[in-house]
Amino acid sequence: MAGRLDGKKIAILATDGVEQVELTEPRKALEDAGATTELVSLEAGEIQGFDHLDHADRHKVDRTLDEVSAGDYDGLLIPGGVANGDFLRADEGAVRFTAGFAEAHKPIAAICHAPWVLVEAGIVKGRTITSFPSLQTDVRNAGGTWVDEQVHVDQGLVTSRRPDDIPAFSAKAIEEFGEGPHADMPQPAGAATAS
Repeated sequence: MAGRLDGKKIAILATDGVEQVELTEPRKALEDAGATTELVSLEAGEIQGFDHLDHADRHKVDRTLDEVSAGDYDGLLIPGGVANGDFLRADEGAVRFTAGFAEAHKPIAAICHAPWVLVEAGIVKGRTITSFPSLQTDVRNAGGTWVDEQVHVDQGLVTSRRPDDIPAFSAKAIEEFGEGPHADMPQPAGAATAS
């Protein structure tokens, strides 16, 4: 897949509590495919990665949410981690940033607990996604269909369940980011759809 994403710039949205392997492995796959990635977070400095419930490495933040917009990137990757997903869905700027990708029909890839952010951004209704199994009720309550699959793609929206799914998740994310905007990308609730 080398060169598949040459010239593409991908935002990785994460904060403290991110599941480290869901940040580092997809990021490496994207960069190996030629993409430039930037770690975007709520605050400057570093974020704390986790290996399940144990502290892992700290990761340098490249840009903060107040410095960026969806227009700066070709796609969005949201790693999982219970705390990461919960902190992000509670942050208005993170939710607005995520919704901006859907409004621009740009691909989004979210794994594990990251689909909480998709639910909060209003882009799950009418779509089929997967996630960590504990999120399935949230997905259904938001009007989406939840499936138990290693990776699921719905018009530029790539989702996976857990760290074991990372190879399949990364491959599909690269494919969707490579394809670029999707006319049928799920739109945030209340957003105007493209004609």
